[in-house]
Amino acid sequence: MIRDIQDEILRLKKEKDVCILAHSYQAREITEIADFTGDSYALSVKAATVPHRNVLMCGVRFMAETVKILSPEKRVYLANAIAGCPMAEQMDRDMIAAVKEQYPEYTVVAYINTTAELKTICDVCVTSSSAVKIVKKMKGDKILFIPDCNLGRFVAEKVPEKQFKLLQGGCPIHARVRQQDVIKAREQHPDALLLVHPECQPEVFEQADYVGSTSGIMEYAKNASANEFIIGTEISIAEHLQYDCPQKKFYPLTKELICPNMKATTLVDVLSALRGNSGEEITMDEQTRMAAKKCIDEMIRLGG
Repeated sequence: MIRDIQDEILRLKKEKDVCILAHSYQAREITEIADFTGDSYALSVKAATVPHRNVLMCGVRFMAETVKILSPEKRVYLANAIAGCPMAEQMDRDMIAAVKEQYPEYTVVAYINTTAELKTICDVCVTSSSAVKIVKKMKGDKILFIPDCNLGRFVAEKVPEKQFKLLQGGCPIHARVRQQDVIKAREQHPDALLLVHPECQPEVFEQADYVGSTSGIMEYAKNASANEFIIGTEISIAEHLQYDCPQKKFYPLTKELICPNMKATTLVDVLSALRGNSGEEITMDEQTRMAAKKCIDEMIRLGG
């Protein structure tokens, strides 16, 4: 049954000139039919290079928005319209505009996990893999980092020469992991290396053998000589690595690391969206798109 659905999706995406993007947190049966799988920004960049007129994002809303910002000539669709991101929706433009008035000397650094509207008043955008490099290269020495305070703390530790202002925000899934989860996992798997996403709390990532983005975690696990790993990010990554590296062992740091928004998209949703029966086309006025693109352009300039 799953294979039949996948075959129909493959047929329809070719017939309708659709490029399917799947975030790494998507289910295995979805990543198998995607043209590209990866982190949100990497997918957006890839979408801009393909010849397809249509792009279907299997992920969450801010990811589809980022694709539209970078590829305005394409029709961009979100496979499941309810797939949002609590972190991206925690702070809005008015809130950050008010904070900017209080701290006018601070440069606003926005994690990519933010809405297009919020990006319009930010100075530079960063990803979890590029944040440290970009903040180091920035001219300003006072940083207002939004929305994830845990990632902000991680960057602040790596760039102690700069002053950081952090707001209370972040990924509720990664933030729920505690130090006792690390202790328990290490007791159960004493020979395993702990790989953790910087969206986790400091008490967690400070205990890790490696801290990095989703793609960074996957690459580290694939290339390391070690054979066992505890994966401290969304539980699907441990599953993907089990398929990709069957000779190695992967254990989720905790069963609580499940993102309901990423799990909202199913293989049937992808099929339905290709048939035009569900999903949502992402639209954006040109003024918003260009204003939001400025902080992404600055990320590209500093990250080069």
